[in-house]
Amino acid sequence: MTAMDEEYEYSAGRARIPEDTLLYAIFPDFALSESMPAEETESRLKELQVQCLDTISDFAKDYIWQHESFNLQPAITSSCTCTLNSNLRNPNPRDTVPHLHGRLKYGDNVEDEWFVVFILREITKRIPSVSARVWDTDGEFLLIEAAYAIPRWLRPENSWNRVFIWRGEIHILPLSASAGDYHLPVKPSVWDSLQALTSGFLQTRASDAVQNAINSRISGYPDKARVNMHRVRVRVPLSVAQVLKHEPHLISRAVEAFYDRDVDSMKAASRMEKFLGNKEMVDVSVRMSRAMYAQLVQQAFQAPRCYPMTPLSSPNYKEAELGMKISCGFEMMYQQRSHYQSETENAELGLSGSGVAGVQSSALKAARSRDIGWEAFRRSLENRGYFRGLLEGSKDHKKLMDEALDYYRNTTLFSRVSKVMHAPVECIDEILSLPHSSSDFVGLDLPPDDEDLWLYNGEEDLTAAMLERQKEIDSYERDRLKRKQSKNTTGNCSTSRETMNDFNVEDVAKNMQEFVDKMSSYEGAEVPGNGNSESISMNMRQFIKELKLATGPDIKKKGVCSEEESLEDSDYSSLDMDFDEMDSDNSWPDDASKETYEGVDITKEAEGPSNTFMEAYSDALKDELKKTSLTKSFVHAEDPSSAGDKNKLQFVCAGTIRC
Repeated sequence: MTAMDEEYEYSAGRARIPEDTLLYAIFPDFALSESMPAEETESRLKELQVQCLDTISDFAKDYIWQHESFNLQPAITSSCTCTLNSNLRNPNPRDTVPHLHGRLKYGDNVEDEWFVVFILREITKRIPSVSARVWDTDGEFLLIEAAYAIPRWLRPENSWNRVFIWRGEIHILPLSASAGDYHLPVKPSVWDSLQALTSGFLQTRASDAVQNAINSRISGYPDKARVNMHRVRVRVPLSVAQVLKHEPHLISRAVEAFYDRDVDSMKAASRMEKFLGNKEMVDVSVRMSRAMYAQLVQQAFQAPRCYPMTPLSSPNYKEAELGMKISCGFEMMYQQRSHYQSETENAELGLSGSGVAGVQSSALKAARSRDIGWEAFRRSLENRGYFRGLLEGSKDHKKLMDEALDYYRNTTLFSRVSKVMHAPVECIDEILSLPHSSSDFVGLDLPPDDEDLWLYNGEEDLTAAMLERQKEIDSYERDRLKRKQSKNTTGNCSTSRETMNDFNVEDVAKNMQEFVDKMSSYEGAEVPGNGNSESISMNMRQFIKELKLATGPDIKKKGVCSEEESLEDSDYSSLDMDFDEMDSDNSWPDDASKETYEGVDITKEAEGPSNTFMEAYSDALKDELKKTSLTKSFVHAEDPSSAGDKNKLQFVCAGTIRC
């Protein structure tokens, strides 16, 4: 496997998007020009990058993201996830569309995801020459949000490269369309989709219902983003206060490390080698997201022995406890990420995993467990059968794992991941190298704490959200019922007459005779001909329909189709039927007997002016039964509806018969 192959596996697969991660891309109109030199394209992408970030700086610069900040990077390569079609190994040359892209892990704070949607909408609104796409682990989550309003042909398998944000609105490309000489393929590439979107050949704007669903979800931003922040006073060591003073967004890294802590992280926090120092403590005010605050407050955590804690009886104990958790989070994060630098240095020196103290240390293993590059590389090896089905933890499996680690540590992917993971460590070291003292934090006018009632009284908000969703469901059900009623009322007798004209009684009699003549075993009767039991299904409405045709219903007397016939015709002739309308077609209702189904009286519907077919069938069945002893298991009774006819028998089963 070459380095190019493993990097491709990491970047290409849509299914390999990490959990709780958002991906987005911005496509400029000039990217569709095939004659632009690569140098000019890259230069214009960098200019667009600055323009986009400047556009959103007013409402995003002070926002504390849950894990990662909103970012945009130029992309020109053909292996980028943003431009790949379904054929990942052989991408279309037109898939190589220069663009800006980014990735953001939102974790437990889903508001980060929708804030990005708002940002992309604002960018496309203020810069009309660009369009944007956004998707996450679940795929096209914009369609999920507007599920009750999107076209019924739209499915997850055909939605790729069809949903865009353009000029501040949602656009959905049609399934397959043509306009003049232009034709949109069924599986469009990004280039095809952008061409259709920006050329104006096709009507791509989504319906008002879709627009309203998305706009309702992101309404209130950017003010809503500020409301999602929580400010609180905490008591922390001097070094932690110094870091938060210069880089307040690093609070997200500390909370993440504390919330996802493991045994190795706990060992690092028990020593507090980096941030405790001479144990000078100061009071500061910290801003974080509500999700971060909940993650800190709701977890019980015992302070390390070396950490100076305020007595439990003190009124400031809550500030001290929260500050202790933040400080331990900083220590965990710093120690985890500092190992990436040592691994990078060892890789540059050519030292293998077995050459560093014989085995990898537990700290390095812990750092690698959070390495998204290594996880993607390992999954690609598993998919290729590299481990040959060996039991994890076995001697041979460990040997292959060590060889894979040695190979990974010499790839460019590892270098890039290590640089990103080690960046906060370098930032912290640089900040702590600046002169600072506890006097810098004395006498500060700290703002008051925000109320945290939202953490305990969220029932009203949850109820309101559920009621809003229920309104959408009710509206969708009403529209579906109207569509179904419209199909029923617009039906006519043409389908029934055509079916009756095409119906051949001789074929039915022939098939029935073959069934009667067929030998059966203890397993039951066999289907004549090339029967496949797995494909057999019983639809009672269709059976009644065919039975009425076979017994000669008097359609001329009715003049028009009955309500049941119209319903039957519409159900089986419509190709645009909702999937949920099929749910009950093949099952008996709980409150109906076997004599009625969907309001149809089977006994009455089976009766008609001509009973020739039924009499012939009854006679043939009685003749066949005379040759066996099966009739002894039945009780013979007179038909109460025709007491004068002694030859007509009603069979009541006295035992269980499998037919």
